[in-house]
Amino acid sequence: MRAVRALLVGTAFGAVLARVGFASWDEVHRMFVFADLRLLWTFTFAVALLAPALWGLRRARRIPWPRRPIHRGTVLGGALFGAGWAVCGACPSIAFVQLGSGQLGAAWTLAGVLLGNAAFGWLNARVLHWSTGSCTAD
Repeated sequence: MRAVRALLVGTAFGAVLARVGFASWDEVHRMFVFADLRLLWTFTFAVALLAPALWGLRRARRIPWPRRPIHRGTVLGGALFGAGWAVCGACPSIAFVQLGSGQLGAAWTLAGVLLGNAAFGWLNARVLHWSTGSCTAD
């Protein structure tokens, strides 16, 4: 039953994201070059709405919120994530919204996400040896 609820909420959320314009490469591109700030304002409003809600849930101890260290790869990873989003027009979750909207090219984005994660795992295990403590549960 929990999986069905999650599927329904995820589908509704994806439909809203598609309706707002996050499934459109052109809309996302206009956001990144500051040609149209509608999506940026939508994103900003969502963060401004959810941040206090999550803070309140944390204070009420309704959701776990373990403290995790930020490792050296966080900044580089964030930059690569942003660059990938700008180039592909999608973060990983939006790629699923694009697929649901019939944009089969989003499969390339998801393939890139999987390949990038696998490449990082391989490179980190053999060369970098960076802590991934911020990415794992305690």
